[in-house]
Amino acid sequence: MDYLLLPVFSFFIGIVVGLTGIGGASLITPMLIFVFQVPPSIAISSDVVAATLMKVVGGVKHWQQKTLDLEVVKWLATGSVSGSLLGVGVLHQLRQSGEHNIDSLLLRLLGVMILIVTLTALVQMLLMTFFPKVNLPELPKLNLKTNQGRFLTVLIGAILGFCVGITSVSSGSMFALTLIAFFRLDARKLVGTDITQAAILLIFTSLGHLTLGTVDWSLVIPIWIGSVPGVIIGAKLCEITPQRPLRFIIYSILMMVSWKLVAQA
Repeated sequence: MDYLLLPVFSFFIGIVVGLTGIGGASLITPMLIFVFQVPPSIAISSDVVAATLMKVVGGVKHWQQKTLDLEVVKWLATGSVSGSLLGVGVLHQLRQSGEHNIDSLLLRLLGVMILIVTLTALVQMLLMTFFPKVNLPELPKLNLKTNQGRFLTVLIGAILGFCVGITSVSSGSMFALTLIAFFRLDARKLVGTDITQAAILLIFTSLGHLTLGTVDWSLVIPIWIGSVPGVIIGAKLCEITPQRPLRFIIYSILMMVSWKLVAQA
């Protein structure tokens, strides 16, 4: 493997993440698998650890700015951390049993998760672009002052966290859609709440993946070197770049990637 190319590729992916908000896991994990021929189990674990730094830095920044909803973060993270650790536990059991080809299984799961995330985001974008006046039925807003609201928030967090624990995908994008649908957060607090929740989730998910022994630090460090400055530059370019055409192109690429992941398994 040419490790000199990994920071370069990660840099450009970082720009895309900062520019569009599309999750890095949907791009970095397939890059490791297809471009650098990394086994899926190692690619997923290494990507989880690599993504943690970016989320933690962003979460601390939003904490300082008070641009987040702490109550939502608390209850959503309670569920997502538990679900994520359960997902890592399932990976442990699969590795120990030896009954399944774990890399083949992970390829399929990864492909399906990327497809679900991409299709959901693409449909939402197309509806907002071509049918802005369509009044779609709204999901019920969750009230965290009630036991029912807290329970449902923890449950949603657990389901999404489980998916993150197994595949590394959707720590940001699916949670962002959840925050929009169930909590009606304004744009300023939406980003901060999403990033902070994802930071807490990924810290524990990373610890879980470290116990699997599938984290390759020779991948993690070059990804950090490339992606962190890329995200910063992408965030700056975000102010001047048309978002919708760019997102449509990237979503189309991700759909092809997800299909190739499933077909290759």
